[in-house]
Amino acid sequence: MNALLNPAPTARQAQRAAFESNKLAKRLRREVGQAIADFNMIETGDKVMVCLSGGKDSFALLDILLFLREHAPIGFDIVAVNLDQKQPGFPAEVLPDYLRSIAVPFHIENEDTYSIVKRVIPAGKTTCSLCSRLRRGVLYRVACELGATKIALGHHRDDILQTLFLNMFFGGKLKSMPPKLVSDDGRNIVIRPLAYCRESDLETWAEQRAFPIIPCNLCGSQPNLQRQQVKQMLRDWEKRFPGRIETMFRSLANVVPSHLLDARLFDFAGLVATGTPDPEGDLAFDPQALPPVAPQVIDFMAHDD
Repeated sequence: MNALLNPAPTARQAQRAAFESNKLAKRLRREVGQAIADFNMIETGDKVMVCLSGGKDSFALLDILLFLREHAPIGFDIVAVNLDQKQPGFPAEVLPDYLRSIAVPFHIENEDTYSIVKRVIPAGKTTCSLCSRLRRGVLYRVACELGATKIALGHHRDDILQTLFLNMFFGGKLKSMPPKLVSDDGRNIVIRPLAYCRESDLETWAEQRAFPIIPCNLCGSQPNLQRQQVKQMLRDWEKRFPGRIETMFRSLANVVPSHLLDARLFDFAGLVATGTPDPEGDLAFDPQALPPVAPQVIDFMAHDD
């Protein structure tokens, strides 16, 4: 009966699936390589600490960086790090078993931040803010102990856009997630190599690679988070207006301070009429060609074999 309901794929279907999988792999590797090159995320001799949570994004990040390490023109090391936050029912053996199976150096840090979050945050309130702060502090410390020069996080393009709108809607700031930054303690460089990758592509990649996904019992139990609402809003926009998300994301790299309202970024008070045309004048709604892409620092692109 099952064979009738789910017939085996034909040779043509299998060939097509393999083609699509290969195309997706090349796209993700190309996008990660482009982000690394555009922002000089990884340099010769770096030890990159990949923060592995057990979710699809961090699995994909590790998987793609391992591939790029073998094909990059520079040498760098990778160590995978997981913070076991002692959530009830967390399958502690899953990540070590997976990492051993792919022969990746790893470190499991045991820190009961779960109990702290549950004790401090009232029932029904959002736990993400405190949880992320505690987790961030532990990972910064571990990076120093391991001698890591870069901390790689698995935030992708959709996370970056969601953060932009969250800050606008609820924080009154025009601010998002940078692809590269200095950590809060000033001792680490944090990078987001998945900055150009779509979440939908990462979801498909996780299925194809059969990563052993571990759900988060803290965040996953809060369906009405503001981030979830913004995520749904953006997905609705993309469904109704295909291409809008891509255009919005490009805008983050094409900022015009003279056409915003932050006097700290542009000297509005000191503006004077000079009597000569200004190419940066009042052209807010005129069509403009996008500037050329900045030259790459390192050719991290994954070339076709």
